[in-house]
Amino acid sequence: MIQGYTVDDLDISARGCSPFHFRIGDNGIDENSCTGRLDVDGHRVSWDLSYRSNFRTKMSNKGWIGFSRSPHSDAAFSGQIDIDGKIIRGDPLGFGVQGHNCGHRHRSFWKWTHIYFDGKGGGPPTTLEALIYDMPFGMIFRKAVLWHEGAKYKFRDLREVHDSRDEFTWSFGAKTKEGFGIEALIDGKGTAQHRLPYLKTDCSDRIEVMNNSCARAHLCLRRGNGPRELLETANGAVLEMGGHCPRF
Repeated sequence: MIQGYTVDDLDISARGCSPFHFRIGDNGIDENSCTGRLDVDGHRVSWDLSYRSNFRTKMSNKGWIGFSRSPHSDAAFSGQIDIDGKIIRGDPLGFGVQGHNCGHRHRSFWKWTHIYFDGKGGGPPTTLEALIYDMPFGMIFRKAVLWHEGAKYKFRDLREVHDSRDEFTWSFGAKTKEGFGIEALIDGKGTAQHRLPYLKTDCSDRIEVMNNSCARAHLCLRRGNGPRELLETANGAVLEMGGHCPRF
């Protein structure tokens, strides 16, 4: 469901102001909560959610392009969602990520994933976020951030093993200078897969975007020559591809 609003409906906190807030129409987001309502084609969806987390990260901050940040990377959500009168509520209601993305225009292509793995034995969860997009002068932005056992690991040199828009899968590997390696496979096939036509910011054309917010994922971790650790989730990953995504 996509609903448009006018600029006159916009209310945003001043730059550098804390706490942050962003509101447009009946929709709003701040430091730790979000509310909203959409009325499209005879359907109504509304939500009133709060969230908390233990880890935040900044994926990208390019002044001439925009930024991508995840203030709540291992978010636990509480509150309620109302879908045409069917109310779903809980504390916790679910888990995932809450993030902010900003830019003057959509990139020509991008690939993005966020994966949430439940902690073993009641321990803290593990999250992995990865982002690739085009930049000016033929440059490509590549980055992944892993949050595992209370520690943060950054990966810059992502090596794509396989990606397919037809199969909607993405597989890549990366390694830190210290020898901590990851191998990730995200499978976006399934009933939660959908395609959305994003309108360009200058309204000149549309960009096709594929998304699955309940994707499957496998993650293999290895410290140097130590044993491999395998993490899996049946529906805890988000996979998104926009524009024409080449392989590298």
